Amino acid sequence: MLSLGQLSVLHKFKGILFSTASSRELLDSLDSFDAREDDVFLVSYPKSGTHWVAEVIENIPNAKITITSPIELGDISKFDELKTYSKRRVIPTHLSYDMLPVDIKQKQCKVIYIIRNPKDTAVSLFHYYRDNPNLPYIETWAEFLELFLRGDVVYGSWFDHVLSWEEHKNDNVLIIFYEEMKKDFFKSLKKITTFLDMHVNDSEINNIAWKTSFSEMKNNTVKESHDPNHTICALTSERNLVFRKGVVGDWINYFTSKQKRVFDELFTEKMKHSELARRLKEYS
Repeated sequence: MLSLGQLSVLHKFKGILFSTASSRELLDSLDSFDAREDDVFLVSYPKSGTHWVAEVIENIPNAKITITSPIELGDISKFDELKTYSKRRVIPTHLSYDMLPVDIKQKQCKVIYIIRNPKDTAVSLFHYYRDNPNLPYIETWAEFLELFLRGDVVYGSWFDHVLSWEEHKNDNVLIIFYEEMKKDFFKSLKKITTFLDMHVNDSEINNIAWKTSFSEMKNNTVKESHDPNHTICALTSERNLVFRKGVVGDWINYFTSKQKRVFDELFTEKMKHSELARRLKEYS
């Protein structure tokens, strides 16, 4: 059951919590979406680095792409809006694989899936809940962590989300680790451009790295703090809510030793067959 505070801003669809900014009618009609074969889908669990990767792609010279707002944001008119774009569409979403429109799968559209250490993701999502009027206010970190571990947060369980995409990692899906991109931007950008059949030289990569540095993107939020045409997240168009710290390992300042133990036990249980889980341990 949703609490009164949750009912005003959240609703459940197929057992998963969504913001009321994603209408039930739109979610129910996702399978009527017409994909184009050159569409690119930028997918992640919330607070995993979607904005950053979107900015990176947008800054690739001569990319000839349009970054749209998320496919699940708004009402049924979303599909008409998406039809108006003539350039190659890069469409963000936080949907799990199971909820992705069927036409995307049939046409084998390219998907970039961004994954981040779930402890950092949980901390970032906690602050997002507290700062974002489109999400219910959660008083304490301990209370939020319980919800996160149960999957009683927007877009459901982190574990289920990641596993749903890992199962289809060979279906034209490029998996990008947030931590790896922080550590070796050059290598990660090369993976992205190769996957999208684009070309960048070293000086262009350096320029993109500067333009999409956390400080530079945060500075730009002053100019674009509420720009519906630059909405990457299905939970807000307020860009100043999106960029908080952008660091790796901030979770250590929040998790008690007991919380870490509980989290790690659940992670081990849920992700025991996951290759991505083993990779994540390298970056955590």
